[in-house]
Amino acid sequence: MVAVLEKEFFLSEILGRKVYLKSERVGRLEDFVIVETGKLPEVSHLLVGRSFGYPSLLLPWDKINLISNTEIVADVDSIADYEKPVPESAILLKAHILDKKILDMDDHEVEVIYDVKLALHNNKLYASEVDFSRNRLLRRMGLKKIAKFFAEHHEESATVSWMYVQPLPEKIGMFKGHVKLSLLKENIHDIHPVDLADILEELDGDQRLAVFNELEPELASDTLEEVEPRVQRELISAIKRERAAHLINEMSPAQAADILGILPSAEADELLKLIDQESAPKVQQIIEQHDENILLYATQDIIKLPSITLAKDVIENYRQLAHKKDVIMYVYVTDKKGALLGVADLRELIAANDDETLAEIMTENVISLSPNETLRDAVEMFERYSFRAIPVIDERDIIVGAVSYGDIRGIKPRLD
Repeated sequence: MVAVLEKEFFLSEILGRKVYLKSERVGRLEDFVIVETGKLPEVSHLLVGRSFGYPSLLLPWDKINLISNTEIVADVDSIADYEKPVPESAILLKAHILDKKILDMDDHEVEVIYDVKLALHNNKLYASEVDFSRNRLLRRMGLKKIAKFFAEHHEESATVSWMYVQPLPEKIGMFKGHVKLSLLKENIHDIHPVDLADILEELDGDQRLAVFNELEPELASDTLEEVEPRVQRELISAIKRERAAHLINEMSPAQAADILGILPSAEADELLKLIDQESAPKVQQIIEQHDENILLYATQDIIKLPSITLAKDVIENYRQLAHKKDVIMYVYVTDKKGALLGVADLRELIAANDDETLAEIMTENVISLSPNETLRDAVEMFERYSFRAIPVIDERDIIVGAVSYGDIRGIKPRLD
């Protein structure tokens, strides 16, 4: 009788485990041979790979007496009796099933099998499900942190019982393709840029670039702002100049200057020629810090609404209101002429009653900057009040933009 620590496990998790014949280590598990004896295929043999040119072993399932988290033990006396080639008609789970496409009855491609679930029942091991979830793909690629994110966010089931898999052909060819990251293009957008930046920083260069290249421009731009400077330089240098310029165009001038400021001057100059030519001079000024007027750092992409707007309408339409805005944590309440009447914090809006208006929620005593103030003035104001953004209003109280703390964080004003 075989002893196992878990009644269910995945193929990708058990492959490569050490195999022992009683106390003698003989190799590592390379594959399972299955036979289709009923609705679920049954494991008949284990294929064990050996080093130093020794032939592989084909161990019958009934000779296995232990499967632990680290090893597999077989009750076999003579190795020579099991030095047998795999029969041509044998179906191997890794070689023949893993990474195969699942086709529907009309031969339309549905998914790709990224893993196989194995289950022990009545001392027999069965292939119970095929798994095409992003979680299993990412784990196999070593991207466990991304896989954990999807698991924690209640990813819907992406498995099919083997009972729904049609009988396999007798002569099934070896899979020679490669698993690609195209799956991420569809699903990875759910991750917050800050979390994604942490993940990218932990990957090696090739994996990092592969994941980054699959991001939609807006998410790629936001993520690029969050990663550490070393990674920023690597990514900007590795991607095409046109795409780099496109991502930089998604940023505010201050954010763009922050990115370009860490690049070699020749590379920064090249990108300055490719980005939006209306914002390029402003970006250049910020990089050189020849002119530190606060308007260089201000954005007009803010949420402005009239005072009669209901709190529930803001919350219900927040996604649309915040789309492509640089400052999204505050709602600026204005009159018909654009004069600033007050500011409502997003947290206050969430806590408000549905029928309360912005006029009832907003703070009327607003701390603001004037258009002729400097970066140093803004830095001092942020340090004093700990705001996340400060509006800029002119002498008529018209709001001309807002400065986000994220845009000036780390930028040191000149002291001369």
